[in-house]
Amino acid sequence: MPPLRYAAAACQTDFPCPRDRSEIASRVDRMLEMVDAAVLGYEPFFPVRLVVFPEFAHAAPVYATAAELREKLAVPVPNEHTERYAARARKLGVYIQTGTFLEADPRWPGAVFNTTCLVGPEGLLARYRKVNPWIPWEVHSSPHDIPGYDEELFPVADTPIGRLGAAICYDWLFPEAMRQLAANGAEVLIRVSAYMDPWGATPPMDWWTVVNRARAIENLAHVVAANQGASLRSYPPFSWPGGSMVVDFDGRILAQADPGPGEKLVVAELDLDALRSARATRRGHNPLAHLRSEAYPAYRRPWLPAGTHGSAADPRGDRTVEDVERAIQAGLARCPWSSPRGGAPDRGGREHILQEGE
Repeated sequence: MPPLRYAAAACQTDFPCPRDRSEIASRVDRMLEMVDAAVLGYEPFFPVRLVVFPEFAHAAPVYATAAELREKLAVPVPNEHTERYAARARKLGVYIQTGTFLEADPRWPGAVFNTTCLVGPEGLLARYRKVNPWIPWEVHSSPHDIPGYDEELFPVADTPIGRLGAAICYDWLFPEAMRQLAANGAEVLIRVSAYMDPWGATPPMDWWTVVNRARAIENLAHVVAANQGASLRSYPPFSWPGGSMVVDFDGRILAQADPGPGEKLVVAELDLDALRSARATRRGHNPLAHLRSEAYPAYRRPWLPAGTHGSAADPRGDRTVEDVERAIQAGLARCPWSSPRGGAPDRGGREHILQEGE
């Protein structure tokens, strides 16, 4: 087999915040132009096979209730826009991780998901719905919170350019989310993000860069991370620092956009053969092989149980910021470090936690 080495492009956008779904098509027009720029413009240097866009590239949860999001911005998936991405992917032989849509699915009435899609020459390959909304401002649903939800929370697509898994923005503050993608087989972790100032790509609060590098190291995985590049004028009340980047499986930054708002595109090569060799043969610094999963019984106790603020308690999905705040306060009361009963090990150690969680 020929070596599996190709380039990935992380693209950041700078659009005015959409207020209605009718504005999505114009965003797709521009993003398809950016796909062409990445693939055709860099063709003399790299074979670009993966193009990634940021969170909120199509729409953001800018309304205070889920009902307003459904009425004004939510779309089904697949849709006319994913079909356009698929047509361009077939034409160019590339894979596109779309920016996020606000998605309405008749299987889960009342819910609005924050969703990114992996689209390739074969069509729509995977749909990832944000598991960890950025509380308290994002009032859309987490699939985890919907009673009876039966779809894979962390899907991974097996493609000719490797096994690809995506998660969205705040999800990356949870190492467990990236670890689950790796456990499901992901070799390339894709971050579709809208990470705002001051938690950007410059010290002293360069969370964006630190987290992307850490997740690559923890999971022996390449990271391709596209961040929102909108200015304060375009997406109030926040400004967005960009800094889109590509990181290898040892945490080396292969390419990064200069911090600051604006459209930008960075490209770097991913060596999947080297990654697979490291996973298969590395005896030291191999967290995937050395993981002692049974050493962490805290996860046997649900801190934010499924159904906490899902469709069973709220059949219309008309959550507000205040509703989400109340649910999170209830979740905080169950956390081991904040509950009066505790959950952290006492002198009984591991057994104490197990009794609390059983």
